[in-house]
Amino acid sequence: LEAQPDSTVCIIITLDGGPDMLKYKNVVFDFGNVIATFDEDYILGKFCDSPEDLELLRSAVFYNWAQLDEGTADYDTSIQHAKTLVPERLHDNVTDFFRNWHKYLQPIEEIWSLIRRLKEIGASVYILSNAPTHFADHADFYGIVQEFDGIVFSAPLVMAKPKPEIYQYLFDTYHLKPEESFFIDDKPENIASGQALGMDGYIFKGD
Repeated sequence: LEAQPDSTVCIIITLDGGPDMLKYKNVVFDFGNVIATFDEDYILGKFCDSPEDLELLRSAVFYNWAQLDEGTADYDTSIQHAKTLVPERLHDNVTDFFRNWHKYLQPIEEIWSLIRRLKEIGASVYILSNAPTHFADHADFYGIVQEFDGIVFSAPLVMAKPKPEIYQYLFDTYHLKPEESFFIDDKPENIASGQALGMDGYIFKGD
């Protein structure tokens, strides 16, 4: 993935295995596994000491993660319910996880470099990401967030990818034309939804 300016101050993105040159004014990024790696095992390992406890935590804290992303489950209520799914000795671990997991996503340096390069050449960059309210409130823990011209997280809006409404919200809120925008996400279904609305994209696989 490379970016460079052309004479019309658009963006040229060259994709391995894709079209040779496509011009866009805006680049839209997913967060988890695009801007930073969301590795369940790595994150959970920060909150427990044994493989057995890690699996207990996994089953408790991720039991309704999709609903947290969608904003259809209350975050604090989910903490209390998750505690009922583990032994009492892990109750503090559950609370610690829900309050601090956002600190342990691992930056993908190549994408951070691309974001900075895009800003250098005058491009507009945006985040469109499924994430719980907690992450939406703490995303600025990652300094790269300051580079973005607009940010859309799912849970505060009670809508989520791949449903088209959240893409339309991005376009309407920031006055973007889909055909002038390019989306980078790690899930094919999310790219497909963007394409259905006229926004091309690239399935990011970590390289």
